[in-house]
Amino acid sequence: MADTRVPTVIADDVHVVYKVHGAGKGRGSATAALSRIFSRGKAEKGVREVHAVRGVSFTAHKGEAIGLIGSNGSGKSTLLKAVAGLQPVAAGKVYSHGQPSLLGVNAALMNDLTGERNVILGGLAMGMTKQQIRERYQEIVDFSGINEKGDFISLPMRTYSSGMGARLRFSIAAAKDHDVLMIDEALATGDAAFQRRSQKRIEELRATAGTVFLVSHSLSTVRETCDRAIWLERGELRMDGPVGEVCDAYEAFTNA
Repeated sequence: MADTRVPTVIADDVHVVYKVHGAGKGRGSATAALSRIFSRGKAEKGVREVHAVRGVSFTAHKGEAIGLIGSNGSGKSTLLKAVAGLQPVAAGKVYSHGQPSLLGVNAALMNDLTGERNVILGGLAMGMTKQQIRERYQEIVDFSGINEKGDFISLPMRTYSSGMGARLRFSIAAAKDHDVLMIDEALATGDAAFQRRSQKRIEELRATAGTVFLVSHSLSTVRETCDRAIWLERGELRMDGPVGEVCDAYEAFTNA
């Protein structure tokens, strides 16, 4: 029977390779840094290649919420960056419907500007109009919960805790409907009430024909939020399937 689902992201044999400079003797010295600068164009010594993603292929469809799981350094965040077009691939191809939006806890907002200004700038950066931002401004602030203990939205973001900043970033990104939204650990930064709001918003995004990717070390969050999981290990695709089956296999692997 033909698959009638609509693809949103296709990863075709994707490889990502990092070059790590200074892998040899004197790697941290100023002399070594100058040597690297002046030896450009020549064969580089002390350069180590790290194969972060190795031949990963998958197809994501409209309405899916996909959890990316795996141990530290398995290539989960790197794969998301490649899908978002923020990390060049060494081989293979990534095809996407629309522009994937990557939300990470380190998503760039301006620390010296107030939360209010960052809501406006973040909305504009995502392609929202000023009118759309004005209409959704209070919803964004309320969703983030950062004003529950004071008027923090009027203070510079450098005064926020890391959790407050991450919640505001998620709230800004979640205010817009996305063809593909990728979330890197954002749900782990809030309390139970914020996590419930986040999961509800992800369900709404899926209902509007979007696709959501979630990178998380919390298997319970992945089980509750996603219907499919992709397990990466050492950059390789170990398993791709229903969230319960993949999470069970991963737990058995890590507890072995």
